[in-house]
Amino acid sequence: MPCAVSEGFPALSQRSRLGRLRVELWESLLMAFDSITSHKLRSGLTLLGILIGVFSIIVVMTALRALEKNAETILSQLGPHTFTIKRTPAFVFESPKDGKRPWEREPITYKQGLEVARKALLPVSIGLEEGFASGTVRSRFEETNPDVGITGITPGVFAARNWNIKEGRALQDSDVDSARLVCVLGNSLAAQLFPHSSPVGERITFDGLAYRVVGLLESKGNMMGGQQDNFLLIPITTGLQRYANSRVSISILVQAAGPELYDDTVDEVRGLLRNLRKNEPGADDDFEVMSNDSLMNQFNEVTFALRAGAAIISSISLVAAGVGIMNIMLISVTERTKEIGVRRAIGARKGMIMTQFIQEAVILCLLGGVTGVALGVAGGNVLSILFKTPVVFPYDWMTYGLVICTFVGVVFGAYPAFKAANIDPIDALRYE
Repeated sequence: MPCAVSEGFPALSQRSRLGRLRVELWESLLMAFDSITSHKLRSGLTLLGILIGVFSIIVVMTALRALEKNAETILSQLGPHTFTIKRTPAFVFESPKDGKRPWEREPITYKQGLEVARKALLPVSIGLEEGFASGTVRSRFEETNPDVGITGITPGVFAARNWNIKEGRALQDSDVDSARLVCVLGNSLAAQLFPHSSPVGERITFDGLAYRVVGLLESKGNMMGGQQDNFLLIPITTGLQRYANSRVSISILVQAAGPELYDDTVDEVRGLLRNLRKNEPGADDDFEVMSNDSLMNQFNEVTFALRAGAAIISSISLVAAGVGIMNIMLISVTERTKEIGVRRAIGARKGMIMTQFIQEAVILCLLGGVTGVALGVAGGNVLSILFKTPVVFPYDWMTYGLVICTFVGVVFGAYPAFKAANIDPIDALRYE
């Protein structure tokens, strides 16, 4: 029995020490809050710098996250395992090595696209596409604003773009071969032109030319504040006859049979087009092969500068705020010298004094950080609301912001806390 009792003493002593530590931490926390609330104006001005620093980075990251979600959603409208070949890249960051700017390249012609479609063996489908113009569309019921796009396509584009027919039929090879004056309408355009009836079989006019509606697409909804269904599709040959000029360059949309054949399909189509365009062996392509991943990579490169700029501005602001916190804490130590002396005289340890002042600095930073995060998320989501996109919450950056605030509080509160903990009790009690 004595052995059992004696074995229990160490555990009891350990629990006692832990309990005393929790009490001391809680008391230090309460005293830190009391010090902050007793100097409201000074505390408010101090945490303002932290607030601005955190707000500046969170608002930028939230806005960019909203744009990134939109970009991913837009790119997902392509069919599975699909890539696009264009004359120029989506974004141009630097001059090419050969000194020839992308827009100076020779156009990809309709004939080259047909040859690729005829000779390529691996793709499931190949579509040719070119946007020709924007203008006003008229029906016997309504007239649109002059912002409706007209796009020439071949039938393979429907699969590549993941477009589904709701009514009527898609464009067919015979429409392209005969350059017929037929069209397929986007869903929102059809609803505007024919609010109370089906558009299939009706006639519309665009740029003074009449087209017969043969089909209606399923809705894709709103993107970036606009209607992505506000367009009409015509046979590409009809568009080339109507709008052809020497600089028209078509896009080639290719759908691979599956992920296992995707790379081989890219290589085959790329090799065919290089040969048709007479690219020298070893020379760079004079066209761009773009997939969802490559476009997202280019988007991230564009936004990297914004992220870096926001991080630099925020870092400067946080360092300035940290210096301000250190200055205020040093003033607070001086003002409370006698209080520190009394506490040391009645048994407060150096660690307890140091903990109190570090807690005070961390609380100041976190108050500013939490406010900055909340305002930053709200401000960034204003962009989402304006563009009619889902609200986003960048939890990773919100967490980073609060962790950085805690770090700033510890780093810049450490010296004032050390100074307070090492005040001589006798000198402190005599301090006036």
